[in-house]
Amino acid sequence: QVQLVESGGGLVQAGGSLRLSCAASGRTFSSYVMGWFRQAPGKEREFVAAIPWSGGATYYADSVKGRFTISRDNAKNTVYLQMNSLKPEDTAVYVCAAVFRGAPNYTDYNWYNYWGQGTQVTVSS
Repeated sequence: QVQLVESGGGLVQAGGSLRLSCAASGRTFSSYVMGWFRQAPGKEREFVAAIPWSGGATYYADSVKGRFTISRDNAKNTVYLQMNSLKPEDTAVYVCAAVFRGAPNYTDYNWYNYWGQGTQVTVSS
């Protein structure tokens, strides 16, 4: 059974940092791309970042480019999202997801097969 479990969310002041983790289990993810999405109250789910398990280019939403960094630790089966210079508009539930590497669009949540439960990130002004 595939499980994606996020951790690391919390309350932080604007300008601060958080690191989210997504621990994956239940299958081999070497042919998958791992993504982070977020959803704020009353808003649509939004792509944040993505990274292939087996290496290659990373992908970022324009709104987080230069502030967020996605990375992976294959030995720990864990994907990270380092978030720096946080802004109040980054407040959302952050969710980890997995999509097969052959999918045509890693920024579209409709292509993703597996989802975690999410972790709340709140940035105060």
